[in-house]
Amino acid sequence: MREMRARQKMRDEEREARLTAFTLNMPVYHATADCMAHIKEVAGLDENADLLTRAIHNISRLDDEALRAFLAEP
Repeated sequence: MREMRARQKMRDEEREARLTAFTLNMPVYHATADCMAHIKEVAGLDENADLLTRAIHNISRLDDEALRAFLAEP
């Protein structure tokens, strides 16, 4: 059983390494944290990583003009 769990853990770690492009490590200021907390509450999300992933994927669906307009404001 231990051997099976060890093999599964190795497969999981290998899969994670293949899927991960990079790790994001950055400071988050209070106002940004408040905005994230509000968005998570409204959207019913628990994790910051889930929020950021969904936001990035949804923002990337905008056409170039809408994307520029969306990101023009801080």
